[in-house]
Amino acid sequence: MRRHELTDHEWELLAPLIPRAVTGRPRIEDRKIINGMVYKIRTGISWRDLPARYGPWKTVYTRFRRYALDGVFTRALQQIQAQSDAAGDIDWLVQIDSTVVRAHQHAAATGRKGGSSGRTNRNDHALGRSRGGLTTKIHLACDGKGRPLAIILTPGQRHDSICARPLLERIRVPRIGPGRPRCKPDQVVADKAYSSCGFRAYLRKRGITHVIPEKTDQRRNRHSRGRRGGRPPGFDRETYRRRNMIERCFNRLKGFRGIATRYDKTATSYEAAVTLASFLLWAKSV
Repeated sequence: MRRHELTDHEWELLAPLIPRAVTGRPRIEDRKIINGMVYKIRTGISWRDLPARYGPWKTVYTRFRRYALDGVFTRALQQIQAQSDAAGDIDWLVQIDSTVVRAHQHAAATGRKGGSSGRTNRNDHALGRSRGGLTTKIHLACDGKGRPLAIILTPGQRHDSICARPLLERIRVPRIGPGRPRCKPDQVVADKAYSSCGFRAYLRKRGITHVIPEKTDQRRNRHSRGRRGGRPPGFDRETYRRRNMIERCFNRLKGFRGIATRYDKTATSYEAAVTLASFLLWAKSV
């Protein structure tokens, strides 16, 4: 095993989920191709600059795009989550937050063409204008141990609160045996960006307790209305201190140079790269 390649344990977890061709010419070993994908995401190099030991770069890229469009890495992430849930290893104190990623000039052209490909069907390919240029925002939900549960990509200027509900609804951890996937956290922890009456009402409707600090202007408005302002929302400071786990999760994801800076033109490819990196984070903990 070389630097930035899959360990034997990681390959054992991923290998059963890789599609295999039944007919056709003999193809390059799957593990070698996947190692090329991981090396590319780890280092952030161009596909054309992949070392020759991973085979033709176009083969690695073509298979990565095929896996991205087919949702192979998404299914792999759900499978390892299901195994951890069956073992009782998931801490359902779910934390949500977002981080902004700068788009490299090689990724910036697609956002202005209006083209769309793959299952994302987004004309902007999750590229948006901000003061720093073109950026992408990664909205993430992680468990209490700092491991990704759900991911959404949006343009960099999109506000966090808009994606709060869709992000929680993306949490679907399958069961190993019979039963529906688990979608409901025990508790949600978030910062002030998610403090809104609508989101709090949504969490209460689903029976999910939450720890979200109240914004200063919201507190002032509630006080100004007197009794009509209602009771202040509950807030557990000790639980809120655990919110640093999602910041650690972002730090580990951005240890992949291909995630810290976006080089992929399409949202499908970049989301697949983030999902593969998330799978590797899970594989280190099981």
